[in-house]
Amino acid sequence: MRNYILFFLFITLLISCSDNGKHYKIGVSQCSEDIWRDWQNAELRMEANFHEGVELFFSSADDNSERQIQQIDSLVNLGIDLLIVAPNQLANVSPAIDRVYDKGIPVIVFERKTDSHKYTAFVSADNDEMGKLMGEYIVNRLNRQGKIMEIMGLKGSSPADERHQGFREALEGNPNVSVVATLQGDWTEETAYKVVKEYQGDLSEIDFVFGHNDRTAMGARKAFLEVMDEKDLPLFCGIDGLPGENGGIRQVRDSLLDASYIYPTRGDQLLQLALDILDGKPYQKETNLTSALVTRENANVLLLESDEVMRQAGNLEKLHQKADGYLKQLANQQMLTLLAIGCAVLFLILLIIIYLYQRQKAKINAERGKMEREQLDFYSQVSHELRTPLTLIEGPLTQLAGTKEMQNAGKETTELLDIVRRNTGKLTDLINKMLDVQVGKEQPKDIIDDEQNDTHVNERIDQDVNVQTEADIDLPTVLIVDDNDDIRTYLRTILHNKYQLFEAADGQQGLNCAREQVPDLIISDVMMPVMNGLEFCQHIKKDIITSHIPVILLTARALNKHQIEGYESGADAYITKPFSPDVLTARINNLMRNRHLLKDIWMQTTQCHDNTSSTTSENVETQNVENEFICRFKAVVEEKMMDSDLSVEMIGQELNLSRVQLYRKVKALTGCSPVDLVKKARMTEAMKLLTETQLSISEIAYKTGFTSPSYFSKCFKEEFGKVPGDIRK
Repeated sequence: MRNYILFFLFITLLISCSDNGKHYKIGVSQCSEDIWRDWQNAELRMEANFHEGVELFFSSADDNSERQIQQIDSLVNLGIDLLIVAPNQLANVSPAIDRVYDKGIPVIVFERKTDSHKYTAFVSADNDEMGKLMGEYIVNRLNRQGKIMEIMGLKGSSPADERHQGFREALEGNPNVSVVATLQGDWTEETAYKVVKEYQGDLSEIDFVFGHNDRTAMGARKAFLEVMDEKDLPLFCGIDGLPGENGGIRQVRDSLLDASYIYPTRGDQLLQLALDILDGKPYQKETNLTSALVTRENANVLLLESDEVMRQAGNLEKLHQKADGYLKQLANQQMLTLLAIGCAVLFLILLIIIYLYQRQKAKINAERGKMEREQLDFYSQVSHELRTPLTLIEGPLTQLAGTKEMQNAGKETTELLDIVRRNTGKLTDLINKMLDVQVGKEQPKDIIDDEQNDTHVNERIDQDVNVQTEADIDLPTVLIVDDNDDIRTYLRTILHNKYQLFEAADGQQGLNCAREQVPDLIISDVMMPVMNGLEFCQHIKKDIITSHIPVILLTARALNKHQIEGYESGADAYITKPFSPDVLTARINNLMRNRHLLKDIWMQTTQCHDNTSSTTSENVETQNVENEFICRFKAVVEEKMMDSDLSVEMIGQELNLSRVQLYRKVKALTGCSPVDLVKKARMTEAMKLLTETQLSISEIAYKTGFTSPSYFSKCFKEEFGKVPGDIRK
């Protein structure tokens, strides 16, 4: 509703401040596009600047009658109030003009006549008189003896017919002056050039060429120049006498034409006549425009005058634009002021309404969000409290069902155990459905590759997957982090035969234990005191000591939102309680296997065994924490390689790690011990020095940290199968 009120007030202000003067749409249909008509259109626009509310619509038919008919119909469809038209051809265009007139739209025909008397006014110079005067001029110029070529305008147009008729009348009574050729043009220079080129007679006998306009005369002159020298050219004359760079006046002054005839455009007079008709003022139905002959004697004066007129017209146009701007600014000032005040008031009211609305909305959203968080936290707590006991019931039942004692038990005992297991599962489903309804979420789905799909429960992964320690006797290590003692105990019963276990009761204890022991894998609850599982997982993944360790979040938080939070914290797996022991062990084995596969791939890409010394921390792109660590390790080894006392403890001190932490981190990432990596780095550097330098074997031994050349040779042979001397040979 407020938007409708604002729109109504805006429209009211516009209407109250708008100009109530008359507005006219005037269509101008030109038969062609040339310099003469461009100048006339410019005069029409210039005159329109002096009259408020006049809108002009121009079209040009390019000497095509059918196109002009379509353009006239289009102008009528635009809703013009008056039509100014120069018909291309008498017979073809007249019906279209008649249709406009019959619709009550005034019509001004200018320059060219039509076959009908359905027009409001006619404006033109006397084309018959033009032809007659040009004929008399040519007769006198030839001293009443010579041969003439006439190039006519468009066939069927009234100016061409009238100029031809007047020209022939002027030649009557002069028997020694003859027209040897009358060629049909269409007002264009190109057509005049073409018809002269196609003329079969002798051009050299022509004494004078009369073009029905300046362009046809210039086209003929171009054709004559191609067959004779300029000094042998006949005289040329045309009609239009336009000012400007390519106008007839300049062509006469420059002796390109012998004469022309000023055919005034008078666009200003045309527009004034149109406005008189529209305003109901008296007007003259037939108007003949005055014209004059242009020769070399008056061409320069006329050109100067026309240039001055054009300059003054330009200045006048600039002044009019400025005046128009000032008038518009003055006329709009009051409207803009009122509109600005109204808009400011409405904007202020709108701001207040928006502010109050947003404030209330924010308050409601805050309360709603608080309620949703409290509700979600409540049901998460309920879920945790219910799922943990269910885990401790369902898991042991599953293990118990797999024992030999239960498999050998009687039918009654087996049936009772099945009843307990089925109803435990039903209770789990009921809890899930209750949480789904209360929280308004879809039923949670595991996104850990069908980890709880029963078809994968029986999958077994070999526990002996390249797990080696420094003494080759240690089991893989697993850290269990959970605040529930029973859960930790239950997990111990599942894992104690396959893994060396460490335990912590909260995230902070778990973080300290992980940094100290550097286990192969971590199993953590989410909802714990001191530090929850999500924070704990984030710290593990950011710490350079523990960043490589896979983390399984084992929790009662089963919603998709909770699982997304777990994975965003850096968890490698997310298993909800209650869980299957088989699923858990399968997931542990899978993660450890993937870690070993990644270790092998990592070793290939970093070239630990055969190119350790060729890479430094300065030219390795450290894209993650593991790469950053190994680069730092390599840099320390390369820097201290010559030190024969270099030890794992010294490297650990440089990296701020204990001996155990360094060993387990390097072993987990590369499969090699730190001692092996140092030895291989020294051997690789020695091979490089042997092949690329002239140092003695003893010098190379000392440079790579060996105190005895003989021991160096022994180690070199163990590594490469040859003694250093064989490499040199």
